[in-house]
Amino acid sequence: MTPVELENLITHTQALKAETQTLELKAAAQGCPSRLYDTLSSFSNQDEGGILLFGIDEQRDFTPVGVYNAQDLMKHVTEQCGQMTPLVRPVFTTLLKDGKAFVSAEIPGMDVTDRPCFYAGKGRLKGSYVRVGDADQPMTEYEIYSYEAFRRKYQDDIRPIEQAGWSTLDKDSLEQYLGKLKAGRPHLSRLKPEEICELTGLSREGIPTLASVLLFSLFPQGHFPQLCLTAVSVPGTEVGQLGPEGERFLDNRRVEGTLTQILEEALAFVRKNIRIKTIIDPETGKRADREEYPLTAVREAILNALIHRDYSIHTEGMPIQLLLFEDRFEVRSPGGLYGRLRIDQLGKVQPDTRNPVLAVAIEALGETENRYSGIPTMRRELAQAGMPEPEFRDERGTFVVCFRKGDQTSIQEAAGPAAARDAGTVEEKLLRFCTVPRSRQEIADFLGITSVPYAIKTHVMPLVERGLITLSLPEKPRSPRQRFTASSSPTSSSR
Repeated sequence: MTPVELENLITHTQALKAETQTLELKAAAQGCPSRLYDTLSSFSNQDEGGILLFGIDEQRDFTPVGVYNAQDLMKHVTEQCGQMTPLVRPVFTTLLKDGKAFVSAEIPGMDVTDRPCFYAGKGRLKGSYVRVGDADQPMTEYEIYSYEAFRRKYQDDIRPIEQAGWSTLDKDSLEQYLGKLKAGRPHLSRLKPEEICELTGLSREGIPTLASVLLFSLFPQGHFPQLCLTAVSVPGTEVGQLGPEGERFLDNRRVEGTLTQILEEALAFVRKNIRIKTIIDPETGKRADREEYPLTAVREAILNALIHRDYSIHTEGMPIQLLLFEDRFEVRSPGGLYGRLRIDQLGKVQPDTRNPVLAVAIEALGETENRYSGIPTMRRELAQAGMPEPEFRDERGTFVVCFRKGDQTSIQEAAGPAAARDAGTVEEKLLRFCTVPRSRQEIADFLGITSVPYAIKTHVMPLVERGLITLSLPEKPRSPRQRFTASSSPTSSSR
């Protein structure tokens, strides 16, 4: 900073009459402030760093009072910087204005691998701070851990889960996954299944890892009750607002299962609770239905949360949250941005991956391309729907994706939620669809579910067990030539 820039900063501060995310004011007219450690820590722990401006008295309406002695002040500030770990190296600028001396100390932001910067006298857990607005706040234990995890490249998705045995996993799903891994990899095919599991992070010394539990367990929430997704539809713009009949939620569901099951069920929840927009073509007068939020973008937001959330012991008690408000859709996942990635870089640079084994596994299962296309897809889908850009927020250990509704002037909303379309529930619509024989793929496409086995297992087989759908080849339930046909009228199926 040059003396001219320092003078401009003083003038701007007097007009603004406020501290900011990157500016801290100290009077220092009677001596050097004795405890700058909190601010030194918080400025060092943010990318843009910050500036300590000495000579402005905030308590006297931001009056420029000058400092007691510029040389001595810089000496004592440097001494306090020397008590930080890692060391803080300030850059000083001095200015003589109207017979008064002013000093600025620019505190550079440290590299992510050097954070957290903390006051050595308090130690890492109590001496690490983060800047929130114009205040210095103690870092949480998780925020401190997140820097350690990135620096040491911890992989929480492959930590062994001692209480999970192989008998608790779905052997058929695991075998199918290993088969997909071996396809086109002749060298991998020569290994035994247990060796492949060790090599790909599904086990550690014969013990299933968290990735195995999340992907293939018959009930992952038996081990980790909160590694699930909670979905709510709120009758207002904030949680806590009540509907016309005093209801807190229009719909409220806890979504459990494997990651792929959670993905599909969460998407079904959104499909059920959003409205259908009817678009009128001004030239032809034709009507076309469109979901309130593009479901492809919704799917990417949920999938990103499942893959990239933090799975450490610090957050395993926190579910992913899906919230539908009157004016927006949000997905909130535990764990802020990982590594050096910044909000303004999302979708533009290749990020560090917090859970690489999960990311690769989800790709092999056919749920994602794993080419960092999720956020560009969200942006494209929202733009095509004429909606605002997606919002991304990093809220101290929680990452938020938000879709806001756009201009509604050219859109007429249908009378009810998506679940009411075609006058029936998913079950009733499926039975109508199967009045003629249908294949597995046809049913999955009709339900909008990418995983064919999951669509059949979750939506069709319960109807088969109830006698509402019959198999064309009952003696060969897994035959690729199998066809499913409704045996009862849909109007009576839900009773």
